[in-house]
Formats: sequence, structure tokens, C-alpha cells
Amino acid sequence: MSERHAFVGADIFDGERRVAGHALLIADGRVEAICGTGETPLDATVVRCEGGLLAPGFIDIQVNGGGGVLFNDEPTVDGIARICAAHARFGATSLLPTVITDRPEVMAAAIEAVAEATCIGVAGCLGIHVEGPFIAIARKGAHEAGLIRRMTGPDLEMLCATAVRPFVLTLAPESVSNAQIARLAGAGIHVSIGHSDADHATARAAFAAGARGVTHLFNAMSPLGHRSPGLVGATLECGDVWAGIIADGHHVHPTALALALRAKSGPGRLMAISDAMPTVGIDSDTFTLNGRRVVRRDGRLVLADGTLAGSDLTMIGAVRYLVRTIGLPIEEALRMSALYPARYLGIEATRGALTPGAWADIVWLSDGLDVEAVWIEGRLRVDRSGALGVPV
Repeated sequence: MSERHAFVGADIFDGERRVAGHALLIADGRVEAICGTGETPLDATVVRCEGGLLAPGFIDIQVNGGGGVLFNDEPTVDGIARICAAHARFGATSLLPTVITDRPEVMAAAIEAVAEATCIGVAGCLGIHVEGPFIAIARKGAHEAGLIRRMTGPDLEMLCATAVRPFVLTLAPESVSNAQIARLAGAGIHVSIGHSDADHATARAAFAAGARGVTHLFNAMSPLGHRSPGLVGATLECGDVWAGIIADGHHVHPTALALALRAKSGPGRLMAISDAMPTVGIDSDTFTLNGRRVVRRDGRLVLADGTLAGSDLTMIGAVRYLVRTIGLPIEEALRMSALYPARYLGIEATRGALTPGAWADIVWLSDGLDVEAVWIEGRLRVDRSGALGVPV
């Protein structure tokens, strides 16, 4: 007989609806059901959460580092484990370690490390995000210009051959042909347009070829103009395109974010991402990126010339910003942080929602939106109160 646990005492948000006075049943690391507390099976061990909200664990599809680790510098299983552990403290139960523009051997090592990490079950490692080097120098942002290049035939074959999935690849139409985009998408890679100066027509053509994502909307891309809608305009009008957005108040003005939320055609949605760097979870205010010093200053991470270099954001920080500054209902902010990324990646049957059969990836939030506890695949990973002590 499977071991059951019943989570009681908090409201439950399953990804679509919020209920009170119910129990969340977990068996063998997966969600079994949500039932009335009076219907809790007698053989279930009770896990009592005092108030707050139980919600699906956050899914972050763009994480460059955390816990003092930059993935580019430590493309290893140990580096991945440390990044995942750092972000789990802030509610991220699944993430895509992200390697940015670098030498070919660094990208290859990162892919190999993620393949091994997912094989051995490193908690929180879902797949990989490769951001560059196939981007546009005109919109390079903090990426090293000398390492940016066009995609070659061998690059295409290597990427299509890897077994790592989910695999998100950020590229620009300036450096990758639509035929290559179609080949990548056909191989099961989630092609995301970013760091691109593509005009509206070029962006639409890339979407037609198979790109279904856009990387950090508004940042490092052709802007929305009334005569030149650019990549931003193409993203907002295309219903089958999803887009990550950095909700930290530094990368995107709150008015622009709010307008984009209202303008986005569905079913594709905006997804909260962190674009986090090594500073998350540690006190140090500096790190190096491709040999350049990055400093944390007033919540921003900047190069010497003031260019933003990733973020110091966490997923719970994004949720708070969406609720407190943008004014979203907590339920929609949580969808942007879990359900929508799962749908984008095509894993909504097992991640991003607390529905029967899904992995028990759970975050317990206080009424003040603090992370009280985190479970990954039913195992207690974070317990700020120290009162739970029940590895499920």
C-alpha cells in the first residue's frame, strides 16, 4: 500500500481554483486528490500547515545562477545542484539552468551536465536553456560580442541530437535561418526569439517557422513602435507564442508590464522568469561574467557601463511584484509562475498544477507571501519554521 500524506490547515490553489477547508492528498510523491477535510483517509499522515496557501511550486525557465554559482563558470552537476538548492528556498521547485553566450565547449559541457543531472535526479533540475551565442550583436545586452556567431550546420546537428528535454534555445533570426528554426522545433527544442533587432515581419516569419517563445519580453529586442511594431508587437499579437518577462521593476516599467498583460493574445501567455545570477541567496554583491565585473546596486546587477546583466530576482519576488505593484490577483501571479511555464514546455500533466497524477511540487506561502516550506516530488526541501519535519 502506498504511503499517504494529507496537507491540511491552509487554503489550496491547484493552478486553476482556490479552495478552503480542504486537504491535499499526496501518495508516493504525486498528487492523489484534493478532498474535504472530513474525507481524509484514515491511513494518511497529517501534515498541518497553519494558515496561508498551498500552491504549485514555481517553474523558472531562465536561471543563469544562484547560491554563488554562475552556470557558465561551473557547468557541472554539482554547480546545477547548488543553483537548484538556492532557488528552492524561494519557491522554485523546477528550473532550467541557463548557459549564456560562451565558447562552444562551455555550451557542450552545460548540456552534458544537465543530461547527467536529470538522469540522476538532481532535485529541481528540469532541463536546460541555452541563451546564445546565435543572437544579434545589435541587441547583445550583457552578452560578450566577441562570442556571438551565426549557427552552423554542425551546431544544428549537435543541438538536434541532444536528448535533454525540455530544451529552450534563445536565438535571433539575424543569426539563424527559418529553415534551421523549423529543424530545431521539429526536433522538440523550444525555440525562443530573443536578443534580436528583428522587425515585425521577420519575427512573424520566425514564429511561422516554429519558434513558440520569446525571451525576456521588452529587453534586448526591437521595441513596440506605432509604425514599427517590432518583436514586441509580434509577440503580443500572436496567440500561440509565449513570453518570459522579468517582473522586478528594473527591467520593465510597471506600466509596460501591465499593458502587455492586457494586450497579450492567448492561449500563449506571459510567464514570470527570474533571469537570476549568482547573487541570489548569498550576501556577495559582485561576480564576473565573461571576465567582466558585475555589481549588485540598488536591486540591479550592472556592468561598468550600466548595462543590466541578468537580475537579482527570485520567483517569490516576482510573485510579490506582480501582486503588490502590478495589482494582479494572487491566483494569476501564481499561474504566471507555475502553470503557464508548464504549458509552454508541454509538461502540464506532471508539473505546474496540483492535479491528480502530477508530481507533488508544492510551495506553502504565508498570507504575507513569504515562503514557509517547499516540497519537490513530495520530499520536504525547505522548512523555514522548522516545525514540519515530515519528509513526504
